[in-house]
Amino acid sequence: MPDTSRVAVVDDDVSVRQALGCLLRAVGFGVETFASAKEFLHSGQPSRFDCLVLDVQMSGMSGVELRDHLLASGTTAPIVFITAHAELGMRTGVTADGATQLLEKPFSDDALLEAIDASIGRSRA
Repeated sequence: MPDTSRVAVVDDDVSVRQALGCLLRAVGFGVETFASAKEFLHSGQPSRFDCLVLDVQMSGMSGVELRDHLLASGTTAPIVFITAHAELGMRTGVTADGATQLLEKPFSDDALLEAIDASIGRSRA
C-alpha cells in the first residue's frame, strides 16, 4: 500500500532536488521539489506537507530563515536539514525548534529515509 505522506524538498542545487525527489517517490512518498525558499512559500499552503527537507545554505532565504518564517506563521511540519557546509555549533542551532536532524552532504539514502521516517512516525518494512 503506498504511503500518502507528503514531503517537500527545498534545495537550490538542481541535481540534489532531482535525486531526492526520485528517491522519495520510489519509496512511496508524495514529493514536491522547490528551487528556493521563496518558490516554496509562493507555492500555496506550506502546511500541506508532513515533512520538509531543507538545505541550510541557499541563495536568498536560507533554510534556517525559512524554518523561522514557517514557525512564526504556525506551520509546524518536522524538518530535516541538509547541508554541504556543516560548521561547529550548526547542529544545535538548526535542530532546535522542530528539526529532526542535520545531515551532511553527501549522506546515504538510508540516512535520509530514516530521518524522514522518524520525523513523521513512519516505520519502514
